[in-house]
Amino acid sequence: MHNIQIDQDIQPLSEFRSKVAFYFENIKKHKRPLIITQNGKGAAVLLNVSTYQAMVDKIEMLEDIKLAEEQIGGGQEITHHAVKQNFAKKG
Repeated sequence: MHNIQIDQDIQPLSEFRSKVAFYFENIKKHKRPLIITQNGKGAAVLLNVSTYQAMVDKIEMLEDIKLAEEQIGGGQEITHHAVKQNFAKKG
């Protein structure tokens, strides 16, 4: 994901409402998120769909890695040799 440009990528809700199409085009073009504020506080983040999907994929991978580390720490690991034998039996 590209770095946020504070002067362009943080906008109040009223500004966003008046220029929705402009901000959608900006997000598609620059692939940067738009932070929408309400009453001076962050209220929402608008992301390009591909950027959002990439973030979800990374989170899922990190969760899988964490689970694997927990399983290894708990003695639940499977050796490479055992995995190969399991696949050979199924083939």
